[in-house]
Amino acid sequence: MEIINQNKTLETNNQLLVLTHLSQLLTYVTGFGGLLVPLVIWLTTKDSVAGMDEHGKAIVNFQLSMLLFTILSIPAILLLGLGILSLICIGIIAFILPIVNAVKASNGESPSYFMTIRFLS
Repeated sequence: MEIINQNKTLETNNQLLVLTHLSQLLTYVTGFGGLLVPLVIWLTTKDSVAGMDEHGKAIVNFQLSMLLFTILSIPAILLLGLGILSLICIGIIAFILPIVNAVKASNGESPSYFMTIRFLS
């Protein structure tokens, strides 16, 4: 009978966490990279980098929430332009929060994205 050691040591890589947060800004360049790139980084490194699971889930939840809010804002454009205001707010929030959380990740703090629906927990 073989006994396999399941104790894994996780490496601390704050630069990768920062890169994962900042990769969300690809949404402004490609339109879809802000969800796909962090998702790929999270899925490939969540078992080897300390804190990646927590940060990755927060990023994916935030990106899915912003996508849902954007889809809901489009029909609201017909309601006295409220959809346009909400799209502007979503654009500002989706630009600022990844930068703020990248700074938090570089300091070793937990991410905090407000207005996020927890799809993954």
